[in-house]
Amino acid sequence: MTVVADVMSRDLLTGGASTPLVEAAAAMTRRHVGALLVLDGDRLIGILTERDVLRAVATGGVEGTHVAAWMTRDPETVEVSEATGQAAAVMIHGGFRHLPVLDGSKPVGIVSIRDLMRVVVDDESPRGV
Repeated sequence: MTVVADVMSRDLLTGGASTPLVEAAAAMTRRHVGALLVLDGDRLIGILTERDVLRAVATGGVEGTHVAAWMTRDPETVEVSEATGQAAAVMIHGGFRHLPVLDGSKPVGIVSIRDLMRVVVDDESPRGV
């Protein structure tokens, strides 16, 4: 059985609720990631995703706003030891593509729908290759 710890990213992009939204979006772009974990000290308090940034842009609410205005507060999470299938079920039923991973109460990773798809299609090759 593959567990979340086997596929998650451990190189986290984190920020605070008071981080300017433009700064957070720029950091996500530089790091080529789709989500930023929002921390208060070592405690996870939210997640800011590329969808959140897109909503902010669409409403014209980017300049002068902070991560707190657009993040998802108290996001769903999974434990490092949970099965990847369980993580996928949480994402599908919740309608999101990024899931913070905790070890106890400490954020230690993030798993994306792409990470989980790699488990499923690991032995497949694209058409024509």
